[in-house]
Amino acid sequence: MKNDFAQRTGVIYPIIQAPMLGVSTPEMAAAVSNEGGLGSLAIGGLSPERSQTLIRQTKNLTGKPFAVNLFTHTIPPYEESKMVPMRRLLLEMAKERGYALAESELQNFRFYTYKEQIDVLIKEDIKLISFTFGMLDDATIQLFKSNGCTLIGTATSLKEARLLQESGIDMIVAQGLEAGGHRGSFLDDEPLPQVGLFSLLPQLAKQVHVPVIAAGGIRDAQTMRAAFDLGAAAVQVGTLFIASKESDAIPAWQQQLSGVDATDILLTRAFSGRWARGIRNEMMERIEASGIPIPPYPIQNSLTAAFRKLAQQANDSSYTNLWAGQSAGDAPADNTRDIFRFLVKELKG
Repeated sequence: MKNDFAQRTGVIYPIIQAPMLGVSTPEMAAAVSNEGGLGSLAIGGLSPERSQTLIRQTKNLTGKPFAVNLFTHTIPPYEESKMVPMRRLLLEMAKERGYALAESELQNFRFYTYKEQIDVLIKEDIKLISFTFGMLDDATIQLFKSNGCTLIGTATSLKEARLLQESGIDMIVAQGLEAGGHRGSFLDDEPLPQVGLFSLLPQLAKQVHVPVIAAGGIRDAQTMRAAFDLGAAAVQVGTLFIASKESDAIPAWQQQLSGVDATDILLTRAFSGRWARGIRNEMMERIEASGIPIPPYPIQNSLTAAFRKLAQQANDSSYTNLWAGQSAGDAPADNTRDIFRFLVKELKG
């Protein structure tokens, strides 16, 4: 277990708790780090102030290494008029559901980019920075490197991985199609990569020269060992922690993970405008069946946010995103520490 990944990150076990915005918490990240793995704190799209608060909360819970995850997408241009049909649909659905959703909550959005979080990361002396949805710009890479940071990018294809390596990224997460939540794909000149982990991983392990981390469908000894056999330097586990006691997922979401069929876990753009994998529900079906063009990320994500928040407050799993990977069935309702200990025990055999 003392491989290049473990040595460079300062962890004991090459197991990463995936960053899951809206699910993972400082308590979850700290629990994994305290057990010798790499906990991850998701701050993508958050304000600098909120980002700093979460980082400091995590620091108060662990003195061990943890990673902070950024979203590196650009904000696309959009016209207010093109948002009107989706806004009307959301207001209609909310009214039918009995939710007091005001039209003003679906307007005048504020988008934060990773560039607004850089100063916080430097000030808080964060040394492990992961990112997804794109690439860091060259100036930011050099700034982070000058501060001794290790950078971990996300790739869903060999082409993406090569671009990350060429830009000087230290490690690459190979995100297979099985993975829950948002796809990390970022190239507009190729179709959405839909490559399973155990096809993608050996390609990357052979053709890039930095440590590769396996993500997607990892949940036990068999899947971890298969990943390491195919060249992974570490594994990243997400869905297994969604039902944990430290998770921010609503109870109804956690309960749906028990016994869910993989055929009900689909890719969709309905909730955020970016392809993501989650459990089929009424909101997903209504938006997709409407025929209304879905605005790009993060516009659609902001449009649906207030509605989803109302549903979450009501523990309503029919009208919020239920991100999950294809190996979601029977995710344990246990504390994060014990889930991680299970993974370590499985890995040790």
